[in-house]
Amino acid sequence: MKPSSHYLQCHGFNIHYTAWGDASLPAVIAWHGLARTGRDFDALAEQLAPFYRVICPDTIGRGLSQWSHAPQDDYSFAAYARIALDLMDGLHIDQAHWIGTSMGGALGLVCAAARELPAFKGRVRSLILNDIAPEISATAVERIKAYAGQPPAFDTVPELEAFFRQAYAPFGFQTDAQWLHLTETSTRRLPDGRVTPHYDPAITQQFFREVPEYPLWAEYDALNIPVMAMRGANSDLISHATLETMHSRGPGAKGLLRTEEIAGCGHAPALNVPTQWQLVIDFLKSVR
Repeated sequence: MKPSSHYLQCHGFNIHYTAWGDASLPAVIAWHGLARTGRDFDALAEQLAPFYRVICPDTIGRGLSQWSHAPQDDYSFAAYARIALDLMDGLHIDQAHWIGTSMGGALGLVCAAARELPAFKGRVRSLILNDIAPEISATAVERIKAYAGQPPAFDTVPELEAFFRQAYAPFGFQTDAQWLHLTETSTRRLPDGRVTPHYDPAITQQFFREVPEYPLWAEYDALNIPVMAMRGANSDLISHATLETMHSRGPGAKGLLRTEEIAGCGHAPALNVPTQWQLVIDFLKSVR
């Protein structure tokens, strides 16, 4: 099965998304990480498509979605949440399960909590946090800011693929075909002819806001839906102590939290192999 490609105006931006599965099926929103694109979910979405309508957006400033002319304002959870709400409304999705990798999971927290955007209340049925939590490591954030804020450029696509293989080794095992797919779905050519990752370097403005967006404990505590937190066993972003705290408050204190540690991965599991697909499928089935 192949996805269909679409564009929709959301919160004043032209947003690209891929869609899998029949529109009559229960909806899943799959939101990617900071410097990635919605095509990262192709492998997982293909597995879910017989049972779910899977929507995989490119966040503004990434992939084929529009870039911001005001990055200090627009590259933020507040703007992303309004885009997500418009996307769901535009696609006539009343409720959806949410799968979010890294930044996409944090956005899911913000949307599901509906603290700043009450129109989102009740719209997220369940939440999968893929190597993200209400609190993240400051050291890991500095690492991400360093590589995302200054994306390299290369003369050829194979050279860019070699960079991706090194930078994203923590994603875990990927076949040669999967590495090539990751590269070809997240590459843009610069005016000088070189190739570079397909995102606006200004997306890191999100980390330099006057009022920091993390931690997100208030959002987590507001949740009353099933949550699965997946942590890469070698993750430098999420600590075991943070997962323990999640079990003692918010949905964890209500018996709504499930945690899974993914062997052979750091930040963040690529959700591209059967063992990881099955965790997602089993969780979604349990909260139907």
